[in-house]
Amino acid sequence: MRSGPGPAHDRRAVSGLLRGIYLPRSADAGALAMATYGIPLLVLATTGSAALTGLAFVLEWIPRLVAFALAGTMVDRYGTTVVFRLASAARALVALAAALVLPAQTHGSGATVTVMVLAASTGTLTQFSYIAAETAGAAASREAGESAHRVQSVLLGIDQVATLAGPALAGLLLQWTGAAGMLAALACFSLLGAALAPKQPPQPPPAGPLPVVRGLRTGWATLRSLPALAWLVTGLTVSNLAVGLLQAAAPVIVVTELGHSSADVGLVWSAAAVTSLLAVALCRTAIGRYGLWPVGAVSALIAASACLAVATAHSYTTYLTMIAVLMAGEGGMTVVLRTLRSRLIPPEKFAGTLSLTILLLLLPFPLAGLLVAVTPPRLLGHVITGCAVIQAVGLATAFARLRVQPAVRAASS
Repeated sequence: MRSGPGPAHDRRAVSGLLRGIYLPRSADAGALAMATYGIPLLVLATTGSAALTGLAFVLEWIPRLVAFALAGTMVDRYGTTVVFRLASAARALVALAAALVLPAQTHGSGATVTVMVLAASTGTLTQFSYIAAETAGAAASREAGESAHRVQSVLLGIDQVATLAGPALAGLLLQWTGAAGMLAALACFSLLGAALAPKQPPQPPPAGPLPVVRGLRTGWATLRSLPALAWLVTGLTVSNLAVGLLQAAAPVIVVTELGHSSADVGLVWSAAAVTSLLAVALCRTAIGRYGLWPVGAVSALIAASACLAVATAHSYTTYLTMIAVLMAGEGGMTVVLRTLRSRLIPPEKFAGTLSLTILLLLLPFPLAGLLVAVTPPRLLGHVITGCAVIQAVGLATAFARLRVQPAVRAASS
């Protein structure tokens, strides 16, 4: 007679996670990676302008930020399945429409308008599917109990595999098949996500208007009641100004300043994903052995040191290496964030609070795009150095505060 779950139960649990969480997350992560890293490359290839590339980054991120509050409220009201499926299908339609329109607009303002609208619309729709996928993943983490960090490590690993393949695939497709090939691949990932939408219990139909503002207020009140999570989000928000700047500036630095191809831009982020995957694998074991704070603090030190070194990189190899080390540190901190978030936020307030935390984390990205748009390419190194210093100070302050938080010690035990 068994006193607990046996191998058959474990196999069913793994199978349920694979079909209900991991597969739809994989499809959505592939679409997200191609949109995030491929569209700025598409803008640079279409317009040839560093300023417009930075502006496209802004247009890609501002609608995402606006969409977060509504996305969290819709997930709370309608459920993850409906929101995920509709957002993925709409993104596929947008990508296919752009793939048909762009080849006929090789010159003039029509192509510029098309890629800018594409950046804004895919950015918005991606956040609806992302919030739905994150909410489903958090529910799976809560069900996993003490193994929550393992579920979150798998989810982060899926994201990093997508980041490994997505930028390289986008760059190669753009170089060899043009915009149509890259956008067709983005549409395929989106359609696959719509077909595999995570299966969650249906929600009752809404009785009134969506309380978006109330959802934000609830999320803000919840975040303020969790100082450990609030300090971690604050530190990562400051850090993301440097990360966003490097992401927005990558096409300009690699193509314009270092003289490499769009495929080489994708290779930078693919190499970064490899090191991030290794970091996630190490953190998965290290958190169980050493706790959340030591793993997060070491990851923060690695990220800040690498970001300071990026500004001095004068060759493609050095630049690629430093970006890879930086993203390894970011990967470790993200595991800590996701584990703490899934353990501390009450289930009934999760989607709204998740939306607020991600909104705060991504606020620096439009600012980073503006910095790239207004900074001459030859001066980007100085701006990166300044942002790296701000990142180091922000992370040091946040983790100093986190060290004395009881919630961090409890989550580490």
